[in-house]
Amino acid sequence: MPENPFLSADFHIRWSQLVPEAIGPAIESALARAESMIAQIAAHRMDGLNYENTFLALEQATEELNVAWAKVTHLQAVADAPALREAHNAMLPKVSAFYASIPLNAGLWHRLKAFSESPAAVSVQGIHRRFMEETVRDFRQAGADLAEGPRARLEALQSELAQVTQKYSENVLDATNAWELVVEDETRLAGLPAHAKAAARRSAEAKGKPGWRFTLHGPSQEPFMKYVEDERQREGMWRAATAVGASAPQDNTPLIRRILELRAEKAALLGRSHFADLVLERRMAKSGGAALRFMEDLQQRAAGAFARECRELEEFKAEQTGRPVDRLAPWEVAFWAEKLRRARYDLDEEALRPYFPMGRVLEGLFELAHRVFGLRIVDRGPGEVETWHPEVTFHDVFDAADRHVGSFYADWHPRESKRGGAWMNYLITGGPQADGSRAPHLGLICGNLTPPSGARPALLTHREVETVFHEFGHLLHHLLGEVPIKSLNGVNVAWDFVELPSQIMENWCWERESLDLFARHHETGRTIPEDAFQKMTAARNFRTACALMGQIGFARVDLAMHMRTTEFAAATDVEPVARAVIADCLVPTRPPIPTIVKRFTHVFADPVGYAAGYYSYKWAEVLDADAFTRFKQEGLFSRKVGSEFVASVLSRGNSAEPAELYRGFMGRDPDLNALLQRSGLAPAA
Repeated sequence: MPENPFLSADFHIRWSQLVPEAIGPAIESALARAESMIAQIAAHRMDGLNYENTFLALEQATEELNVAWAKVTHLQAVADAPALREAHNAMLPKVSAFYASIPLNAGLWHRLKAFSESPAAVSVQGIHRRFMEETVRDFRQAGADLAEGPRARLEALQSELAQVTQKYSENVLDATNAWELVVEDETRLAGLPAHAKAAARRSAEAKGKPGWRFTLHGPSQEPFMKYVEDERQREGMWRAATAVGASAPQDNTPLIRRILELRAEKAALLGRSHFADLVLERRMAKSGGAALRFMEDLQQRAAGAFARECRELEEFKAEQTGRPVDRLAPWEVAFWAEKLRRARYDLDEEALRPYFPMGRVLEGLFELAHRVFGLRIVDRGPGEVETWHPEVTFHDVFDAADRHVGSFYADWHPRESKRGGAWMNYLITGGPQADGSRAPHLGLICGNLTPPSGARPALLTHREVETVFHEFGHLLHHLLGEVPIKSLNGVNVAWDFVELPSQIMENWCWERESLDLFARHHETGRTIPEDAFQKMTAARNFRTACALMGQIGFARVDLAMHMRTTEFAAATDVEPVARAVIADCLVPTRPPIPTIVKRFTHVFADPVGYAAGYYSYKWAEVLDADAFTRFKQEGLFSRKVGSEFVASVLSRGNSAEPAELYRGFMGRDPDLNALLQRSGLAPAA
């Protein structure tokens, strides 16, 4: 009988064979083997316990299931289809229940705890001690010490959480795909850049429709809202975007209440006052209160600049239109902000696109990785390695010693079957092996960036370039991992630390020396003209306080929902409650801008995900702004500093506390002023 492709250990995955009908048999089989291995550990004689037959055996017990389920969930994210969704959702409750049951297995916990407290455990040192201690903390945090009744309830609610968060995610995707705007009168598209208009024409042709077709996917929506002169058109798209997840048949309101209730109940079962404290006790922030104070401190520092920026935009519109100063409509903010940017800095962001062709951006990124980290990245040609879609590329990564440290897939452009946003994930964790060898890692990076247009390459915005660099930073964290315990490798770190490797990469997108590696005109090959570069950097902090306040609002409403759950769960509609919490973070408009709680997939599309953790982006931004000062001082392409960053952070995964890893690189704790200075919210030192 041929091997089920989802269970294959092949490094080069046979994507064409990963069909929906193979999911059930593969996952059932992997589940059965994992359950059997867990049962063996849980039944082991108490007088024969050692590190290998307890903790290490547990690490190995779920490996096959981890890899198989990663393939399933990845396909569901990039190639969603009815049969695949059905197969995924049929297995989701079983898989979720299994993982939730592990720390609640009394026999297993009894043996792990017994060995960890035995004299023999003293001899377990280094990364293995870290793994043992982290596992014990994982089990305790997940309810291992609960009595039988509460333990059974916790298992049940974990399974339900997996299902309702999956439904929330599906609702957002389905609602996003359900809306389209077809414009047949070209005059109604006045102001729209040529590349966006061409993309809309291709979209219409692909659907067999006349004119120009627009959707709620980022590359379509963003230029439309920023440039189209026709206010009624912008209003229509804005109302459609804000309705995602907020109206039948994809209304997420009842799901939000249920998710919050389940999370609160979980926290209560585990003896915490709320879900935020449960989630954050082992992250850098340590508690919901500390995370909230961090965000409120940032808000206080940015409040004056935020009010000034909002007023400036209202005054600019009044000046341009000859009308009295008044609140803008929500669908006017991006439009007038772009006009103000162009007036103030004479900067047309669209004029920069020709300097960011996707191919050159990637070439420059790979060259940067070579100079700073000593890596050599080799593209595998079409057909050499199978992928899940023709647009997907495959790359091998070698280090300075010419070791094959890992490989990755890249999938950069939107499709209706693909979820929104940008992300990195891993499929196989290699690293140091028991026999002294090292196996390569396998990862992936995905985005929804501007696609090619006919014969013209994909020309990115500068923000999209930052996205590419960001996700590549996450990827390096996985591929450069040298941790022999797979569950401690790479991105498996505290979530308020995980964004440091990704966000630090964005800094190179703003330096002349590094921009010249990749920012070259797709026709002439010339670098960005100096006057355009000066305008671009001068405009870097344009409306910085508004952008910061938006992130603060996301983080504060996330924390509020998980620290004051009763208020939200009791509400018929969570939106008014959410808005009241963060009204002072939202740009004042008429009508008021709604919050994103009903389409907030970061927080609600996963049983945990970024729940009570959205603050992590700003927390890690403090780290990345501060850490990048070493490159600024010692050389943008300093191989020495790059090697130290690999040694202290990228290769270490969760082998030590994040604060310890950070101090290993910087020699001190982080300084908040680096972020404030970079954002133009504090004077330079």
